[in-house]
Amino acid sequence: MEYSKSLVRLRSILDELREQCPWDKKQTLHTLRPQTIEEIYELSDTLVNEDWNGIKEELGDLLLHIVFYSKIGAEQGKFTLDDVIEGVCNKLVNRHPHIYSNVKVDDEEQVKQNWEKIKQKEGKKSILSGIPPSMPALVKALRLQEKTKTVGFEWENTGQVKDKVEEEMQELYEAVEAGNQDEVEAEMGDVFFALINYARFVKVDPELALERTNKKFIRRFKRVEEMAAEEGKTLHDMTLWEMDALWNKVKAEDRK
Repeated sequence: MEYSKSLVRLRSILDELREQCPWDKKQTLHTLRPQTIEEIYELSDTLVNEDWNGIKEELGDLLLHIVFYSKIGAEQGKFTLDDVIEGVCNKLVNRHPHIYSNVKVDDEEQVKQNWEKIKQKEGKKSILSGIPPSMPALVKALRLQEKTKTVGFEWENTGQVKDKVEEEMQELYEAVEAGNQDEVEAEMGDVFFALINYARFVKVDPELALERTNKKFIRRFKRVEEMAAEEGKTLHDMTLWEMDALWNKVKAEDRK
């Protein structure tokens, strides 16, 4: 198959669907938005699992959405797909002066710092302005910390971050003891934020780490359900002690 014309083919197919398909005719920026979010999560799942066939398929679905939005943009006289592609090309060239100009950098941190400086010159009022308000809180916290790091707003070593985690934990315990629920929520948020910071310093992606734990919990809990069924029971009929005993058996299986 000749792949060099694949993008042209996709655009042609979408043009036909937009003209002839009742469903495609009705789509707007707002009706596509929730579907796009769903596609991003589906892609994220395949990335976590390193499912290469799945990644290929989900990237295709996401590309379709990009072309679809560009089609709507063209219909409204706002922009075309070519404008989108040219815009990102120009952005990449402009923000990589160490490749396309005479700027010298020593490592990736300097690349990030230059990137933020260039964005400021482009009119960004804050280094945090590019972070979407609707971004999930855990990922947003990580991005906030990564962004502020580029201007030197950063702990000097892991020990300092560890101390901060312990300080925030103590403040949380005190809030719980005092019984002020609003304060408990605020301190819990501080603990999460500090833990995400600590994760960065020990070079762990907190989102990926938590998702690995989620998947492990799901796998183990389903195995507990299976074991209970093998004994002719359901979890509703079992005590916490009995379920915990099965849980420990599952953990022992994992270790083997």
